[in-house]
Amino acid sequence: MDPSKIREKIVRFRILIIGRANAGKTTILQGVCNTRENPVICNSAGKRVRITMLRGLHDIENEMVFQNNPGFVFHDSRGFEAGGESEFNMVKAFIADRSKELDIRKRLHVIWYCIPMDESARSFTQGEVKFFSQCDTGNIPVMVLFTKFDALYDVAFAQLRKEGRSWKDAKGLAPKRAEESFANGPQLKFLKNVQWPPKCHVCLPNMNLDDADCGPLMERTARTLDDKALTQLFVSTQQTNLALCMEYAVGRALTKLVDSAETASDEGHEEAIGKLGTWFP
Repeated sequence: MDPSKIREKIVRFRILIIGRANAGKTTILQGVCNTRENPVICNSAGKRVRITMLRGLHDIENEMVFQNNPGFVFHDSRGFEAGGESEFNMVKAFIADRSKELDIRKRLHVIWYCIPMDESARSFTQGEVKFFSQCDTGNIPVMVLFTKFDALYDVAFAQLRKEGRSWKDAKGLAPKRAEESFANGPQLKFLKNVQWPPKCHVCLPNMNLDDADCGPLMERTARTLDDKALTQLFVSTQQTNLALCMEYAVGRALTKLVDSAETASDEGHEEAIGKLGTWFP
């Protein structure tokens, strides 16, 4: 598919976000779309679902769209903390169906699996183990999002204080200590040895803050996508990281145009500008 025509063909970038209760999924999606508003939710028939109807109910087929950035479509799964076979089979079937969907506008493009780091055990639940052991997502890449990662800063801070560091020094060193400890911890070791490992992971601290940084998530997602057309759709849809747009516009488009004879004329200049513009919102 011609990357320059992808918006006309696919229109929106589709993401499945999975995670146990209180994993911070809504906060992440709001951060990605740069809003604190609730999403508009529609069922598979395109009919709007009232928020009050969702209490106690859950349908992975529902589409969530934030009006601040309608280029993203999200599907939400509550995870499998109860170990329910029916929930797992439903998610597995949804992924399989969307990976083979004939209508490219409905295909799933990436899966974000959220694992919160503020749980006391900080270990994988039975359902999460089952997902990475039994769920083949085919050509749909899976990313693990370690949410609420700042909870590990508190653990590291306490360790540094016990080692005799001052309050100020411990506060400043805690993030680096937490990242170093996590890199050698059980979570990443587990993911390396499962049947269906994720393509990558990203650590997300302080996503509840107004100035939360979604940059690492945007960058890792873009690099996870193998298809150039989908990469362009994602980069040009996200609106929180202009530097990412510039990076891909320069790296994927400008370098090919600089020495091209086609850019010598006025028409060539206009075409070059158009190609660069496809990487921006």
